Amino acid sequence: MNVLAIESSCDETAAAVIVDGRVPRSSVVASQVDLHARYGGVVPEVASRQHLRNVGPVIEQALADAGCTLAEIDAIAATRGPGLAGSLLVGYNAGKALAYGAGLPFLGVNHLEGHIYANWLVEGPEPVFPALCLVVSGGHTDLVFMRAHGQYERLGGTRDDAAGEAFDKAGRLLGLPFPGGPHIAREADQAASAPFELPRAWMHGTYDFSFSGLKTATLHTVERGQYGVSEIAFAFQEAVVDVLAGKTSRLARELGAKEVLVAGGVAANRRLREELRRRCPVPVRIPPPKFCTDNAAMIGAAANYHLALGETSPLDEDIFTTNNWARV
Repeated sequence: MNVLAIESSCDETAAAVIVDGRVPRSSVVASQVDLHARYGGVVPEVASRQHLRNVGPVIEQALADAGCTLAEIDAIAATRGPGLAGSLLVGYNAGKALAYGAGLPFLGVNHLEGHIYANWLVEGPEPVFPALCLVVSGGHTDLVFMRAHGQYERLGGTRDDAAGEAFDKAGRLLGLPFPGGPHIAREADQAASAPFELPRAWMHGTYDFSFSGLKTATLHTVERGQYGVSEIAFAFQEAVVDVLAGKTSRLARELGAKEVLVAGGVAANRRLREELRRRCPVPVRIPPPKFCTDNAAMIGAAANYHLALGETSPLDEDIFTTNNWARV
């Protein structure tokens, strides 16, 4: 099955052609990072206007890179949410229009489910169920138990900032460019250690997360001027990684999960990868960095398993913008 997939939930316009949910024949991403860097974050209206400029050329490039035409595509998928409303509308309506014009099945895909299915784009055996999924990105931090394809139970999530959002805000406090995560990681690598620790919000008795207090502690540390940027970046990254890896490994043990699947942009963080693999009692799968950040290949991978069951989305269905696992 050849699926043409489109992703436009935030500030990346992406398209890909995926074969049988596992093999990316192409994956094209048009980034808007430079466009939004001057503002220190994504401006929704600016993002949606840029998606309008990018979506046509990106789809054409994905088909060209795959060496195929629309006539060789079996179905079309697009991200239906969660995400920025204006951004989602561009990619979702482009997908519906293409499907309608070509007479092809169309499927709307949950963006977070897509991140999980990036783990199916790696060569080798498929992931084993039941699996514990850590979805950790700029807008989301969720622990989800996946019993089978399409069967999810959300067991924990952030009560305030997502981990990626916390990285961006901490980066801004340290005077680092947007997005903050990669720059904090680079600064942290310059410090062999830190002479202090930042607080961890363990939220005992739950598998929820909270990073707002860590952000405030980072602000106060910066204001005191006692430590350098690299030392603060090191302490901040260690605090985030400690909580993410600690809660994930403990829950995997309690649930008897066969594997841990990590997904989302923050999954590209080297320290997080190291600590998850060191602490978890079961194998940990993490996609290559190019499939951790927003991309359309993951949307095509997730779509394949729904389409194989005969599931499609009506062309009059709209997007949704909230994190709702019940609608996966």
